[in-house]
Amino acid sequence: MDEHASPGDRSRRPAPLATPPAALVAVLAVAALLLLTGCRIPDGTVTDDRGPVPASPGPSPYGVVFLGPGDCSSRGPEIREVFCRSEKAAATVLARHLGTPASGPPCPDTTDFVLHVSETGTGARSRLTTGYACMRNLEPPHPGDPGQGGGPLTVVGDCVTASRAGEVTETACEDTGGRAPRYRVESAVQRRAQCPGTTDLFVSLGGDRPVGCARRTPGR
Repeated sequence: MDEHASPGDRSRRPAPLATPPAALVAVLAVAALLLLTGCRIPDGTVTDDRGPVPASPGPSPYGVVFLGPGDCSSRGPEIREVFCRSEKAAATVLARHLGTPASGPPCPDTTDFVLHVSETGTGARSRLTTGYACMRNLEPPHPGDPGQGGGPLTVVGDCVTASRAGEVTETACEDTGGRAPRYRVESAVQRRAQCPGTTDLFVSLGGDRPVGCARRTPGR
């Protein structure tokens, strides 16, 4: 709030201030130095726009980084950061990156879903406010686990169905519905030539081992 002087009586002159003793001046100077030292703000660290948020031994202090690693979120139309012990907590942050999932680092294999995070305006609490958070449910189900038929990633142990257009769709390995052939990703390698000779389908996985070697599941 801006402070304004009161109009009052402008003709009155302030009384001259008495000159403090030399010893008192020295004490005041030392006190001012201590205040300046105590109020100095430590240098902050800046994370590269394409790099991950540095991991910490535990959750980031609540409210410092919006949905930082180890923080928890609510579930619903409007996602909010909440205390992990709150009854509203539904998922935890496995990793937090800037940018977009297509251009940034991949999420961990155990990610159940990805949140696109954008916090702008004067109320933004940190520089790490626009990007994506790799989330895992605090309780089952975990669609990101191998064979469950969900999650943002296809990993070893997942099952897929293939279309004539060369596209694959992840499906639950225990799902008995559908007529399309089902394939299970048995391993991940860097190049197709490294897949076993028994491989029936190559699946794009991304990451350091971008080729998934899949075999047709029995009875399909």
